[in-house]
Amino acid sequence: MVMACVMCACGKVSVDNTPIESVDWNRYLGSWYEIARFDHRFERGMEQTKALYTLRKDGMIKVENSGVKNGEPKLSIGKAKTTDTPALLRVSFFGPFYGDYRILLLDEAYQYVLVGGGTDDYLWILARTPQLEEETLAVILSEAQRRGYDTSKLIWVKQ
Repeated sequence: MVMACVMCACGKVSVDNTPIESVDWNRYLGSWYEIARFDHRFERGMEQTKALYTLRKDGMIKVENSGVKNGEPKLSIGKAKTTDTPALLRVSFFGPFYGDYRILLLDEAYQYVLVGGGTDDYLWILARTPQLEEETLAVILSEAQRRGYDTSKLIWVKQ
């Protein structure tokens, strides 16, 4: 459910949600565990959340978000398209409506990422593994705070 909530275009932007300068989408593809997120209705109550990004034949990216809610598995499938801004995807889970997926921090080895949306209401920490080292989390949280996000609002996802 990682990208489902970026669909909302309403809200204010009081943070620096400028995407990083570059990303290699081929390296970005694959599985990502959701480590933490801001609360929103699309993922409320979800645990064991993951995202799988794969390349579609049409050049877009297939987005499969999975997780567990009240003991029941959930799956949401969407699509994402790249933009002229290198680390900004436009994502859709609901027909013609697209929202921002902005990469705010990505380590050189593509092992963790900080993702924001088009407003300051959305923030995720994703990783290739279900947990991150404390030192790594400190780096990510520091960047989120530097950009103006209130990291005390993060929900730490049970994996």
